[in-house]
Amino acid sequence: MKIISLSSPKVVAAGAAVLSSLCLVGCKSATTAGSKPNPPAASVAPATNTISGRETNPSLRRYTYAPRVYPVDERGFSPVDKALAKAYAREDMVANDAEGSLNPFVLKVISAYPTNGTYHYHCSWTPREYDIYNGVTEDLWYRGMVVAKAYPDGSRCSYCCGFTFEVFVRAMKLRNIQNGLDPDNFNGMTFNDLFNALQLWYIEGAGDSEQRAIAGYGLGTAVTNFDDARPGDFLSYSTTPSGGHSVIFMGWLHDDANDPNKITGLRYFSSNLSSDGIGYGQAHFSDCTRNGHGVVRDLVKIGHVGAIKDYKPFNRLDIPQRNAYAPTQPERIIYLPAPAEAATSAK
Repeated sequence: MKIISLSSPKVVAAGAAVLSSLCLVGCKSATTAGSKPNPPAASVAPATNTISGRETNPSLRRYTYAPRVYPVDERGFSPVDKALAKAYAREDMVANDAEGSLNPFVLKVISAYPTNGTYHYHCSWTPREYDIYNGVTEDLWYRGMVVAKAYPDGSRCSYCCGFTFEVFVRAMKLRNIQNGLDPDNFNGMTFNDLFNALQLWYIEGAGDSEQRAIAGYGLGTAVTNFDDARPGDFLSYSTTPSGGHSVIFMGWLHDDANDPNKITGLRYFSSNLSSDGIGYGQAHFSDCTRNGHGVVRDLVKIGHVGAIKDYKPFNRLDIPQRNAYAPTQPERIIYLPAPAEAATSAK
């Protein structure tokens, strides 16, 4: 890892050299129906939406971005880090629910994210980008290694399953810290365990889901009764026409006009193409829409992370091991604010 001050004339050249050495594997996230990016047009630079700043042809992003200063404050804090700083310092304690579940911590974490489009959506299918990007807004560390990589242009973009995994990791660490535990100990999981859980979370094989990762590693349970789902649970769904999404469950939608007890859809928080990034959304079940399009009710999977005291032992022989991509560590230039004296002498 190389640390370069902003006052160094080598910043741009070094940044370009590092980034040009990165190569492609890609991403395979669950996306909202109809949100799959368009295939790249040969030798055409991506158009930019002048309102949102989001690329309308994001599949060429990795070939056109320029390295720039990663947006942090003088402490290295991102906007989300800053919003959660007191909670991680145990100066702002999160109230546990009756069970002691992760849900209050999940809701605390998502409250820190800006929903104004500055943390926008990006998922490239052609080419794929798993070698440089795992759909998270900033690098996620576990046991001294990066388990999920943020986009190296510092834009804090994300996609759905990457974002929900980021919230899960942040919430797990926050709960551990507030309980005086090692933040990098999720039920004894090693780095490789968590990296495999990530691939289950990202649905890299048949039967995979957030639910499978949570239950498989003894962190919680599969929610099979809709009435048992709670805000802060992790949910994924499939749609018709073919598509899907990974979200944080916020509540059910009901048919208030005719049958208030009938669940017609769900409200959620995620990284969404429709909301230009991180924000709230909702979706209806296909059996409750006029054209039959929407969420397939029987294909909703919900994972609930329970109390620390309720963690269960796990057997790696019982958990599918995924090899969709390698856990390569990112190459980064860490941009530091220029020293005050250097900034003054440069005027």
